[in-house]
Amino acid sequence: MPRMNVSIVIPVYRSEKTLDALIERLGQVLPTFADSYEVLLVNDGSPDNTWGTIEKLARMHPWVHGIDLMRNYGQHNATLCGIRAARYETIFTMDDDLQNPPEEMPKLLAKLNEGYDVVYGVARKRQQVWWKNLFSVVVKRAIGHVMGVRTVRDIGAFKVFRSDLLKAFEEFNGPDVLVDVLLSWGTTRFTSVPVEESPRAAGRSNYNFIKLVKVSLLVLTSYTTLPLRLASILGFIFTLFGFFILLYVLVTYFTEGSVPGFPFQASIIALFSGVQLFSLGIIGEYLARVFERTGGRKAYTIGRTTDKCQ
Repeated sequence: MPRMNVSIVIPVYRSEKTLDALIERLGQVLPTFADSYEVLLVNDGSPDNTWGTIEKLARMHPWVHGIDLMRNYGQHNATLCGIRAARYETIFTMDDDLQNPPEEMPKLLAKLNEGYDVVYGVARKRQQVWWKNLFSVVVKRAIGHVMGVRTVRDIGAFKVFRSDLLKAFEEFNGPDVLVDVLLSWGTTRFTSVPVEESPRAAGRSNYNFIKLVKVSLLVLTSYTTLPLRLASILGFIFTLFGFFILLYVLVTYFTEGSVPGFPFQASIIALFSGVQLFSLGIIGEYLARVFERTGGRKAYTIGRTTDKCQ
């Protein structure tokens, strides 16, 4: 495998207990395949001493650079910040919890050298509870549909791509960021390789059920019009349904002289009201996205750095 220059972007949050071990392992692995390399640790508003740990690591290792965001913006926003600060032509992104083993990075590079632009490292076995695995699969399938890339069914934070893809979204500055979708604006040459995934070295996942739901809504309302089309289809279907209900009432009235009373009417009203509220909710989500994007809110704001890498 040819040697190259690589940048590793790692969004960090509550990671003071894992960063030392992560940087130590990266320091052992990176010289085996890279001539020049850098690690960009983007602190996403951690409330603990994560930034202090980053500053210490930056003083110890000249190839470690820290970026401290002014507040918590989200994993993808922090990742975008690090990607834009990267200097080298090949960029890795990975999690900060040691679940993505640095020793697996050469596998991704080998696949990238086959002519692909983006390569994901897909865990053979996920190290999390079953309901998170299920929800994660649903969200990833939704993102894959939005990306329009059928060759990748399981995306994730552990990936490598060519820095040329940044040209496709260099002007993007909206607050709702999905790095995987942005990458698909510049290429369709995606693939994946199976890799090992380790248990979390410390702490617990920052993604709970509510955050996973928010990510799902972000995917479905920020980068695709599919929910609006669904609302239109539902409206058409229930308009037909209402027409047949009217026919039923008329036929019953003229043949039997009466129609079912309150229970029938209540169920019909509840059904149609639910569909209307569901459709209004979808429209409301889109209006919220428009409001956020036109309000001038940035994807992130850098507070300080350990050097001038930004």
